[in-house]
Formats: sequence, structure tokens, C-alpha cells
Amino acid sequence: MSLGTIGRWAHRHRPGVLVSWAVLAIGLGFFAPRLESALSGAMWEVNGSDSLAARQLIERDFGGYSSQSAVVVFHSDTLAADSAPFQDRVARATALLAARPELSPALPQVSADGHTVMLQAGALVDPTTAVRVAEDLAGPVGKLSDGSVTVALTGSPAFWGDFNSVNRDGMFRAELVTWPITALILVVAFGSLAAAGLPLVLTAAGLISAMGILFGITQVMDLSIWTLNFAMMFALALGIDYALFIVTRFRGAAHATPHDINGAVGVTMDTAGKAVLFSGLTVLISLSAVLLVPVPAFRSMAAGMMLAVGFVLLAALTLLPALLGPGVNRLALPWHSAGDHRSAWWARFAERVQARSAILAIAVVGALLLLASPLLGLETGMPGINVLPKDSQARVGYDILGQAFGPGGPGPLQVIVPPGTDAASVAQTVQGTPGIAAVFPTQPGGEGYNLVTAIATTDPSSKASSDLVSSLRRELPAGTLVGGPVAENHDLDRTLRQRAPVVIGTVLVLGFLLLLFALRAVFIAVAGVIFNLLSVGAAFGVGALAFQHGWAAGPMGFESQGYLTSWAPLFFFTLVFAISMDYTVFLLASAREHFERSADAAEAIQGALAHTARAIVAAAGVMVAVFFTFAIAGTLPMKEMGLILGTAVLLDALLVRLVLVPAVLHLVGTRAWWLPRWAGHVLPNVRFAH
Repeated sequence: MSLGTIGRWAHRHRPGVLVSWAVLAIGLGFFAPRLESALSGAMWEVNGSDSLAARQLIERDFGGYSSQSAVVVFHSDTLAADSAPFQDRVARATALLAARPELSPALPQVSADGHTVMLQAGALVDPTTAVRVAEDLAGPVGKLSDGSVTVALTGSPAFWGDFNSVNRDGMFRAELVTWPITALILVVAFGSLAAAGLPLVLTAAGLISAMGILFGITQVMDLSIWTLNFAMMFALALGIDYALFIVTRFRGAAHATPHDINGAVGVTMDTAGKAVLFSGLTVLISLSAVLLVPVPAFRSMAAGMMLAVGFVLLAALTLLPALLGPGVNRLALPWHSAGDHRSAWWARFAERVQARSAILAIAVVGALLLLASPLLGLETGMPGINVLPKDSQARVGYDILGQAFGPGGPGPLQVIVPPGTDAASVAQTVQGTPGIAAVFPTQPGGEGYNLVTAIATTDPSSKASSDLVSSLRRELPAGTLVGGPVAENHDLDRTLRQRAPVVIGTVLVLGFLLLLFALRAVFIAVAGVIFNLLSVGAAFGVGALAFQHGWAAGPMGFESQGYLTSWAPLFFFTLVFAISMDYTVFLLASAREHFERSADAAEAIQGALAHTARAIVAAAGVMVAVFFTFAIAGTLPMKEMGLILGTAVLLDALLVRLVLVPAVLHLVGTRAWWLPRWAGHVLPNVRFAH
């Protein structure tokens, strides 16, 4: 059954289709508001890593005093730790911790100067629950502070709790700005209020349905809080893309056959609908490559986004055809019919590009390579404490620990010595390792294990501390596990670096195969992948300048960490490549449609720009607005994502799709559409001309 047949059926049976979607969205939407509170702020660990094994042993045999512990810090410049007012606050905090069955008994430790106390309660629950416990404790613990004693909850769960809170606030601010800007762009692009509402209906139906199912999934397994953020952002951006392309094509088809609206819907879905289907498959394939990364947070984000994209794609292919009709031009503005069919302006633009194809191609490639050049010195690392506001409890406590117990105090190294290995010798080796400031007395645990805790001379977020983990693992006996917050971040960063080439390579190969499958042209498939790499590389180059080198720190209001977040190259590459392929499929599917009719390569690209450029520019405008809005709100990783994705869309739409692709295809000519005869027999005969 063709997409045109499905589209015509959906349009003829529109009451049934609309009611079905309403029931689905309302039924699943009942659970959607509960999703955010059910998501996890943890899950940043590497399955099968030494650091995770160490944490699990500590939780089992050492009272849970692992990286997931709840840590309350007390400090006074004027009062000693043994003074009555100071001890009163320690006692009240101890009672708060003791009231939580998820925590083991709190153990105090006093700093050398006697003005700081660290109270550590081990976590007896999984990291997701530990974060929720930290979020519950943050308020009562914070109220213990006064002018004489500062009290703050810190540690990894508290970090992620504060991070989630800041992230939620940023998302809310971003959404307040995003929706009005999106609506304005849609009204300008569509020229009618009715048509402008279609993308929002499409996105809402798909996203709400996906959120309801995601809530159901949280009842049986953990999902990262980032799942909602990325699913919402991607569903909005792609839903608008798909609606713009389909509605624009419908208007052109309806203009040609005004008395056969059902036929116009069929033509639309056979052409634009097919392009949307392949675009959606490209996005899903790109996201599926992230599942190769053995980090639960990554896998849940990718799975959640795939679910949201899948629902939006389903709505675009079934709900949207039912909504199409003469009503899309209701509440029209004066320019509502502009661009409904072939745009003479964009056709002339294509001719001008083709007339200067060689010089424009060289200029665009040169500019993109120049923007990508900062990638040669790219550095990555896990988010440090400075991604939090200076007044957040987790950061306040972290800073106090660093001042009282040394730079490495907030992130101790935890070495698990297995049965049969001399714990005293291991402790001596740790003590003698350069970069170690202090080693605490060895703690015996269950089943013959011993725990050696050490403090580094450097900040836990620094490269020196990460290198120290590697040094210890080289020097210590086989079977010894190095864990703790620094080791967990070290394993995350190393795993992401190692898996990045695999994921990126998988995305490139699958992207090439899908383009070859859809467009049946070897050069087009290769060029599509290479052009996407250019825009992705340029966007990451801009991101490196903005964040690693700190060029945007002042204007965007953040503290540069001196590197990009570890997951940026891998995860953001996947997202950017998926979006770039979105525009690739839209433009080249239209070019293929024209080439199938005329067999004229020059006319094919002129016709493609004349019919799709306006929709591409409008869709890119919405995406850039959405992503850049997120770039000015929220935490540092959200800023990185917003700026890199927004820059990629801007460069890809304006330089690559509208200039480089027409220029290169003009230079190559008919050979761009060449396909070996044997491949023609193997590949399905996908046609875009109706």
C-alpha cells in the first residue's frame, strides 16, 4: 500500500482518524504530566566498568559509603566544630539523615583546622532513588544554615538533584520563549493561522502520546531526566519540519487540482509524505546507533527520542492527511498563497548559484572547513561542579570540602582490595603514587574485601585527577578496583571517547545506505553524507570556540570548563547528523522527483529549490529559534547542545542545502544520478514523481 493510498484513506475517513488520535492522545496524555517526576537524575555510569563494580561492592560490603552517599558539610569561620551551636546543627542534620531508611548511619569527620565537619551517610538504594532522597533532604538541610554556621548537602546525588532543578528551571524559561517565537515563525511561513496551528497539533499529539508510554516504561525501568528534554525538543523541531513540508506540498497540489482535494492529499503523501518517511527513518537510524554506548543515561535518552520521533512520524503520515483541506487557508494573511507552487524567486536563485557553481562550492567548503578547524584541539570531560550556580547547595558544600580537606576532598578515590591481596601493601602503593595527598586507614568489609580511601592533590574535575586513576590502575595488583566519583567520570569519558568512532561510523554508513535506498544514486548518497559532515564539523568548531575556549562565556553567562562535555561529540553528532539528513532528504527527494520527470539535472535542482527552499528556510528558522532559546537557558550542557545544534541547522540550511548542494550537483550534472545497473536490480524502485 502506497503512502498516497494511506493519505487518501485517512482524508476520506477523517472523523474516525481524528477521534482515534484524540482517544490515543487523551488516554496516554493522562499519564504524561507524571513523567517528569518519574524520571531519574542519575544513570551516568558505564556498564561493566571497574568503577561501577567498585561502587556495587562498596554498597554491598561497606555500608553503602560509595560515590552515591549523602554528604552534609558544616563550616564556620568563627565557631569551632566542638562548640555547642555547631554540634547542635550536626545533631539536627544527623537526625534528618537517620530518619531516611534509604541511608546508612552518618559518620562524621572533622577537618584539621577544626572549623569544618563532613557528615557522610551511605546510600542503601540505587542511584535514582539516592538522587530523589537528596532532593527531599536539600530543603530541610539548607534551613539549618544561619549567619554563624553554613550547612550544605553535597555529594553526587545532591549534584544531580541541583543539576535537575536548574535544568527544569531553564527548560521552563526556554519553553516560555520558544512557543511564541515558534508560533510567529509558523504564521509568517504559512500565511494563515489555521495552517500555522497544524504543526503544533501534530507535535502535541505525537509528543503527549510518547510521554504517556514513557511514563509506563518508568514503572519497570529507569529513564534519564534528559529523555524528556531531548524528546520534547526533537519532537517539536521535527514535527514542525514534517508539517511544513507536507502542507507546503499540499498547497501546491491543491492549486493544481482545486476540485479534487482528496487527490491532492494523495499526491502530497506520494511525494512529500515519502520524503518525510525517509527523513524520519534516517533520524531513527541515527539515534539507534547511540544504543551501542553502554551508558544507561544515553540508552534511555536515545530510546525516548526514538519513541517521540516515531509517534510524530506516525502522526505526520496519518493525522496530518486527515487535517488537510481547504481549511488550511482559513484566517489567512495577505501573503498566504505565496510559494504554494513553484517559486520564481527561488528558481532564479538556483540559476544564479549554478552560474557561479565552482567558485561558490569552493567558498562554502572553505568557510565550513575554517569553522571546523578548532576541532583539531578539541578536549572533552564530564561536567564539573561549576556547571551549577555558585549558591547551589551541592556547589557550596563542594567548595567548603575543597578548602577544608584539600582540592581532592570532594571526590575521594576508593580502592577495593580483593580477598587474598595484601591490603597494607596496596595502601602503601597508593600513598606513594604521585598526586595522592592522603590515605585513610584501611577499612575491612564483608567477604574478605578491604577498602582503601585516598584524597588526591587536585580537583576531582581536573585532567590530573583523571590521569591519576589511570596511574593507580597500572600500578595496583590485578583484581584491585579503583572507584569513587573521579574514577566513574574517568570511565565515562574514556568510554565515550572509545565508542564515538564506532557510533559515528555506524551513523555514516547507515545514512549512506538509506540515501542510496531512497534516492537510487551513488554520488548523491556519498555527497549527502559528506555535506552533512561539513556542517556538523563546522558547528562543533563553533562550539569548541564558544565553550572550550570560552569565547561565549560572558555573553551566554557560564563558566568555561576548558573543554566540551564528554557526551557532546558522540551524542550531539548523532542529533546534528539526523537533522542535517532531514534537509538532505527533503531537498534531494524533490530533486529526484523533478529528475524523474525531465531527466534534466539542471532543471531538477532548480525545481527542487523552487518547491522546497521556502519550507526549508522556514523549518530551519523554527529549529534555530528553538535551539538557540535553549542555548540561553538552563545548564551548561543544555547551552552546548542548543548552540551546536542551532549553528548546525543554520549552516546546513543556508549554506549547504541552498548553495553547496545546487552548485555541486550542477558541476557533476547527470552523473550525479548514476546508479550501476546491478544495483538498480537489487534496490527497490522508489519513485518520488507522481
